[in-house]
Amino acid sequence: MEAQEYSTIEDKFPGLILPEAYQPRMDTLATSYAFQQLKNFLGINFETEMHLHWINAPLFVQKGTGVNDDLNGTECPVSFPIREVNNIQAEVVQSLAKWKRMALAKYNIPMHQGIYTDMHAIRPDERPDNLHSIFVDQWDWELKISAEDRNIEFLKKIVKKLHFIFRRAEAFMHKQYGIQPALPEKIHFIHSEELLQRYPHLSPPEREQAITKEYGAVFIIGIGGALSDGKQHDGRSPDYDDWSTPNSSGFSGLNGDYLLWHPVLNRAVEISSMGIRVDKESLIKQLEIKGENRRKDLLYHKMLLNNELPLTIGGGIGQSRAGMYFLRKVHVGEISVGLWPEEMIQLCKEHNINLL
Repeated sequence: MEAQEYSTIEDKFPGLILPEAYQPRMDTLATSYAFQQLKNFLGINFETEMHLHWINAPLFVQKGTGVNDDLNGTECPVSFPIREVNNIQAEVVQSLAKWKRMALAKYNIPMHQGIYTDMHAIRPDERPDNLHSIFVDQWDWELKISAEDRNIEFLKKIVKKLHFIFRRAEAFMHKQYGIQPALPEKIHFIHSEELLQRYPHLSPPEREQAITKEYGAVFIIGIGGALSDGKQHDGRSPDYDDWSTPNSSGFSGLNGDYLLWHPVLNRAVEISSMGIRVDKESLIKQLEIKGENRRKDLLYHKMLLNNELPLTIGGGIGQSRAGMYFLRKVHVGEISVGLWPEEMIQLCKEHNINLL
């Protein structure tokens, strides 16, 4: 197959945003130090405000157990054989959505406490741009809950805690580096169906831009289930987030995405994907909807169906994306090291964006 031809370098990277007159607030070395300060500050707050305990995380898991995250169900994880363990196939994690739930049981974490960890993943199918890299770093967290907590009010309570932590972090970065705070005091909640009705002629990404620009910080509820137009707002695997259970707002879904308006990049940035996780009933329902009943025979799914795993809420918080927001950087490559197309490196350099 012949390589696609582009009339300009910019045409090759249609998702790349190059702000005019961009001037980084600090050089590369100072950025690395400030980012580590930010990570330390947020980590302390995850522990004190959300009652999370830091634990170590795997870089890879065994293939065929159902433990690895399928994300939207189309991504292809990196895999390799382990010679000294009977040549079993291992997969580099794509996230730890399901592993964390198993870890909660293994660590015997008390009710309304949880775990968080530094998750490093490789997603080779990602198309690099300002927000995407084949290397992913995030805080993966999971909190043990009760059956009575599986409702939209509890979800909102946790989201508000996360937003409070981010506002506190923004005040910290202002004190340290003079970066002007921009987060609103309150986060705006809206269901993806309400968002569709509000902007019926816009695509899901365009709806996200419009609502986040208006409110500054938004949590979009109900990601993964079909909306009234027969389409999803965005994809979700059927076996971790609960996107099918009816909630008290009259819609379905106990999960969502947390987005912030980046004042320099001038666009919405998804910082976190999170939600109340499936229980036995919603897992069965969502596997049926997606035509994935075969997964019931996998290790993780068997444990869940046999009530061997705790009920939880959890998510991932992008570390480099958080760094982008709080340090007012415009490309994820200014925060974390990656492999980038040579043309992108040069194009970014011409706009004062130095990729690591």
